[in-house]
Amino acid sequence: MAAEIPENPTDEGDLHRALGPWHLISLGIGCIIGAGIFVLTGHAAAGYAGPGVVISFAIAGLGCLFAGLCYSEYASMIPVAGSAYTYTYATLGRLLAWIIGWNLVLEYLAAASTVAVGWSGYFNNFLTSIGIPVPQALAGAPISLTGFHTIAATGSLFNLPAVLLIGLITWVLIVGVKTSANFNNAMVVIKLSIVLVVIFACFSYIVPANHTPFIPPNTGEVGHFGWTGVFRATGVIFFAYIGFDAVSVAAQEARNPQRDIPLGMLGSLVICTVLYMLMSYVETGIAHYSTLNVAHPVATAVEALPGTRWLAPFVNVGAIVGLASVVLVLLLAQSRVFYAMSRDGLVPPAFSTIHPRFRTPYKGNIVTGVFAALLAGLLPLDILGELVSIGTLAAFTIVCIGVMVLRVRAPHVRRPFRTPFVWFTAPAGVFMCVFMMVFLPMDTWLRLAAWTVIGLAIYFFYSVKHAHPPRFSILALPAE
Repeated sequence: MAAEIPENPTDEGDLHRALGPWHLISLGIGCIIGAGIFVLTGHAAAGYAGPGVVISFAIAGLGCLFAGLCYSEYASMIPVAGSAYTYTYATLGRLLAWIIGWNLVLEYLAAASTVAVGWSGYFNNFLTSIGIPVPQALAGAPISLTGFHTIAATGSLFNLPAVLLIGLITWVLIVGVKTSANFNNAMVVIKLSIVLVVIFACFSYIVPANHTPFIPPNTGEVGHFGWTGVFRATGVIFFAYIGFDAVSVAAQEARNPQRDIPLGMLGSLVICTVLYMLMSYVETGIAHYSTLNVAHPVATAVEALPGTRWLAPFVNVGAIVGLASVVLVLLLAQSRVFYAMSRDGLVPPAFSTIHPRFRTPYKGNIVTGVFAALLAGLLPLDILGELVSIGTLAAFTIVCIGVMVLRVRAPHVRRPFRTPFVWFTAPAGVFMCVFMMVFLPMDTWLRLAAWTVIGLAIYFFYSVKHAHPPRFSILALPAE
């Protein structure tokens, strides 16, 4: 029989409750402010939307707001580890929970590897600037991928800096969640300071001609400039927003999850959306959007004008620190999703083994770190980036549907946080997520299909045989 979900389930898995609201807001900012500002803005502007990428960030932020309000209701009702996976298990059943958990592997594990590759690019550029270049054989992936199936050798052996970063972050996570959160807080302060300096120092140097036209005319191909380009960019830069739901994964380590998880999710989302829009407006204003499709677009932008070149070294430092903190939060989130799935028997029990001293799921951290290091060392950024976005959007869609299902199946249970205007907000979240998915390239859909087939094979050959009865039931939730 499913257990009742306690109001403050400190006994559920014995994870250490050490995180307050500011830790959680910082956790969200730590994951959101990273690849989006330092890498993806330039790529999306140069390839899809031009200066209109500012609108793309607004649309993506609105979609995240709808999904975040639904997440917050779930997290306040079911304040345990596992994020959307646990919520779905409690409302829609095991199969859909597995599918969403498998998509969360894309969101967190693959994204951590992707961001580590981006970090490696900035780190290698920084070392080169001080006269210590990393040999090309140890600075990149051994393969590149064009389209869905065209693979080519690059001449590199593996991406050593990305692998070393993941190893360091994995060790920090094993030592303890509070240590990890304090480490993240320090990195968030550094990178936010640099982002704000760039925005305020460069705003007066904006060249109006670079924003004209704000939405470049379409090239005749769907998704390449014009409004379809703005919409295509929305799906691409959605990768930048995946961090806000990582806050909900830490629900079981929050001191007051019913109050603090919604504050952490929505607070970090609003702050980061404003910063993304300001940064993309400034970036496309001081440099023409066509010059920004490079590995370090912010540094390229500030180097475009004599009055802002002094900022370039600080931007590199901010990117190195910022992307490292993103990897930390993503690996933290992935280990907690595996922890929840392991307690349900869907993945091996090693993932829910708690360290006797540090009170962290250390075996899950190690396994997650090893796989993330392999992906980061062997695969290029472009193989995983858009796939992460579509997997995340699919997960968000299921969360929004689940909130509506729960309002019908269990209307009287206690909801410390209630999604406002739920019959508008939740369908709007579904619409926005599906809308962004539709504009992603067909290759991305094919990769998602392949990933789903692999996940279903694992589910039917392993998970079904080892699954435990569900720990929680919506019928066991306390009433208002």
